[in-house]
Amino acid sequence: MGQTRPDMEDMGAFLLVARTGGFREAARASRMSASALSDAVRRLEDELGVRLLNRTTRSVVPTQAGLSLIDRLTPAFREIQAAVDLVRDSGGKPAGTLSLNVPISAARLILPQIVPPFLAAYPEIRLEVVTDERFVDILAAGCDAGIRYDERLELDMIAVPIGPRRQRFAIAAAPAYLDLHGRPEHPRDLLNHACIRGRFAGRPVETWEFEREGEVLRVDPPGQLLVQNGTGTDLGVAAAVAGTGIVALFEDWLQPYFDSGALVPVLEDWWQVFSGPFLYYPGRRLVPAPLRAFIDFVRAHPWPA
Repeated sequence: MGQTRPDMEDMGAFLLVARTGGFREAARASRMSASALSDAVRRLEDELGVRLLNRTTRSVVPTQAGLSLIDRLTPAFREIQAAVDLVRDSGGKPAGTLSLNVPISAARLILPQIVPPFLAAYPEIRLEVVTDERFVDILAAGCDAGIRYDERLELDMIAVPIGPRRQRFAIAAAPAYLDLHGRPEHPRDLLNHACIRGRFAGRPVETWEFEREGEVLRVDPPGQLLVQNGTGTDLGVAAAVAGTGIVALFEDWLQPYFDSGALVPVLEDWWQVFSGPFLYYPGRRLVPAPLRAFIDFVRAHPWPA
């Protein structure tokens, strides 16, 4: 006698519990009770003959077998949802949930320009934005698409330009700091200044890069303050405003401080220009209707060159 196939609803319940991190959390995100979800996961484990979740009173964590199943099931369930969305979309406006994985810089500088008009145009779409500075697999993270810069894009993804296509990495300091310590005239002068540095979690501190008339310079200046890029960036900016040192950041992030006079540009002739970010998503045949609507909306938006 052949083995019975696990029930699709039980597999969906398992994915939901794993994604939300607990049975009560999954119950709040669905129409099922926590006990019904627990029964569904237990049935699935019995069918497969392996434990999929390690349960404690405080947490629910996938086992290695559970992680392997999540990796295989997530794309398949997204294809199913995309097919359902495609059929549903044929009868009216797109509906459903769209989940985006984005860096904090995109959540601060890019999405405010497009999210309000997009949600107004598609009232049946629920948008979930997850801010994450790590280099993650968006599907494994339970997201439909992400925003990253070209050097951090995964190779098998489709990329659509989003946001201004030309950006600059700015250097700034408070007037009081410059009055006390002098103004750098060349990037190498930064080696004699206090600089506020940033790095991504688990990665080395990145050097500051400058460019002028084809000449590229990389400088590793000293400084008392090191912050984590994204979550700690506002602290770095606040410290620069207070006169602690010189900060390097996206020009658009610092522009309000330039406008108010709290910070002033430093070494502007050397600011490096780089291309804007991209919305990226898996190159598959069926794209969920909410994501398709967002892609079309992004492409139609009049971004600055």
